[in-house]
Amino acid sequence: MTSIQMIEAARDRLSGRVRRTPLLSSPFLDEIAGRRIFVKPECLQHTGSFKFRGAWSAISALSPEVREKGVIAFSSGNHAQGVALAAKLHGIPSVIVMPSDAPRIKIANTRAFGAEVVLYDRVTEDRDAIGARLSQERGLTLIRPFDEPLVIAGQGTTGLEIAEQAGEEGIGTADVLVPTGGGGLASGVALALEAKAPALRVRTCEPLGFDDFARSLEAGTIQRNASQTGSICDAIVTPQPGSLTFPILSRLAGPGIAVSDDEALQAVVLAFSRLKIAVEPGGAVALAAALFHGETLSDTVIVIASGGNIDNDVFDAAFKRFG
Repeated sequence: MTSIQMIEAARDRLSGRVRRTPLLSSPFLDEIAGRRIFVKPECLQHTGSFKFRGAWSAISALSPEVREKGVIAFSSGNHAQGVALAAKLHGIPSVIVMPSDAPRIKIANTRAFGAEVVLYDRVTEDRDAIGARLSQERGLTLIRPFDEPLVIAGQGTTGLEIAEQAGEEGIGTADVLVPTGGGGLASGVALALEAKAPALRVRTCEPLGFDDFARSLEAGTIQRNASQTGSICDAIVTPQPGSLTFPILSRLAGPGIAVSDDEALQAVVLAFSRLKIAVEPGGAVALAAALFHGETLSDTVIVIASGGNIDNDVFDAAFKRFG
């Protein structure tokens, strides 16, 4: 299991490689939400999302003999890009298995970082079977997107930064809203905050209809999503919570929050208009939760904007509707 010691070790390996993203604020957003909102823009991280943290953490921890054979990953885009760039910087090959309906910008970026992209149909094909075959044939090491202790540790460095920045801002207690798919970011942040800022509480944020984490936390057992497609928040649509991440968040997280696709798109527009950051819909669900679902939130909220890899047509559509 991931520990605070592993997160701190990941921070040391990431030193000089990762950006320390700031905390942003806007009185306009505070007014809409009726509370103080601080936004941590991981959309400004290398590859446009927090995923670079976990990818570098996992790859840098491999032995040189294992690492030089290369790595493989499954992803709809952000983990793909994080692994591809981390592999490129280590000088090793990477293979990324991506759904054919992933946003075009994410497929293009992954290839641009030097990865071999293998596309599959997420409805009719089994990515695990594809990955297992390629891994065995080529001797590649699988870098899981969230159910991997070293990946969770890398994502947890976001939480270490939040704890430090909350202290700098004089924030005592707050809800920390985290866009959540499999739970790697949320669980890593929760572990870091437990050790460094226990008055800050993680809340998972997901799209309506794909809120498996919220339902699982409420039920006390892992719940699956009925479908794998149908939300514009593609970056955080996963089958179910991770077997490693769910116990962590069951212990440390508050109730989950679900937002509509329209609310996520409104948050995309407001993030750009008021903070001048580009955030993809899946990366904007935590901001949407802060703005439109404040009834259970504390007076101060820290929001992670987890990714910014948004297709131009989605961005344009968001502004045509809500700009």
